[in-house]
Amino acid sequence: MTPITSILTARAAVTAFVALTALGGGHSDAHAVSARVKMACAGDYFSFCSQHSPTSPAVRQCMRSNGLKLSDRCVNALVAAGEVSAAEVSRRQAQK
Repeated sequence: MTPITSILTARAAVTAFVALTALGGGHSDAHAVSARVKMACAGDYFSFCSQHSPTSPAVRQCMRSNGLKLSDRCVNALVAAGEVSAAEVSRRQAQK
């Protein structure tokens, strides 16, 4: 992959993920995820949920159902942003 292609791919990932709403479900645009979450979770979105529009309710459900597969970087950003609680993350990990 050339440097230009890498830049364009990264830019496309960020652009596609900008519209992704909070994983907690049902949030309005006023409660959209932070730039940190978008950057931290873009790879997870493309790995697990890119078949869904970033603005669709289906993408939130997809991310939730793949929660145990999400990268530590994404999960940490979601916890820091208050999109998911540390207790919920711990509960899900304990149920593995």
